[in-house]
Amino acid sequence: MSEIIVKIKELSGKNINLCYQCGMCSAACPMTPFMDLLPHQVIRMLQLGDSRVLDVKSVWICISCMTCNDKCPRRVDPGNIFEAIRLITLRKGIDKIKYKELKNISDVPSMALIAFSRKMTG
Repeated sequence: MSEIIVKIKELSGKNINLCYQCGMCSAACPMTPFMDLLPHQVIRMLQLGDSRVLDVKSVWICISCMTCNDKCPRRVDPGNIFEAIRLITLRKGIDKIKYKELKNISDVPSMALIAFSRKMTG
């Protein structure tokens, strides 16, 4: 098992092997139209030990509403796992926001900017 997968399990506190791919998390997620992989597919990547999971854009599209956690019959809680994947990336010093590229930053509500910054920067 790759070191990344072990770290994700450690950070999330979840057993990804309990997932039996029912797809309830993906069916409940309001952001799936914008994702490159559905939540249950990301979990499957982890089950297969695929360390390319750190490159999946879906974990950054996730709005952390945790609806997937509420719907998961096995308590795998994909929202927690997505958070762990984001943490691993951010701890490497890879920020997902480029502030200099934002236009009209003064038009953005301050609470939205703070929430976005907390999620996307280290």
